[in-house]
Amino acid sequence: MNEFERKKVLVVDDEPLMANTLSLILNQKGFEATAVYSGEMALAVVDVLKPDVLIVDVTMEDMNGIQAAMRICERVPHCRVFLISGRAVSADELLHARSKGLAFEFLARPIHPTVFLDRLAAQPSCV
Repeated sequence: MNEFERKKVLVVDDEPLMANTLSLILNQKGFEATAVYSGEMALAVVDVLKPDVLIVDVTMEDMNGIQAAMRICERVPHCRVFLISGRAVSADELLHARSKGLAFEFLARPIHPTVFLDRLAAQPSCV
């Protein structure tokens, strides 16, 4: 048994290859990971999955990752959120989330799976 065992992870990325690959890696490491391909799909499954961790791409078509994360956190307040992007994240949107008491962690792409797993293992920082 390792420190990742049975944590539920919801991976949201509008690029299915990215979402599926990350979910595969997480499942191989003992997580219970599910991939979906839009913010709307994430909202449709979040009440059933009740994830411990949300990994969400910031730049998506239907709603951006920060908007999706904020709505998911309303429904699953204990969920730890990782925003992933290859571009700069809007400071205004992050400030808006923080004003609501939400502390999202940001990871810039590309990120090596080992580095990502180390971040998941680390205790979340208090903001």
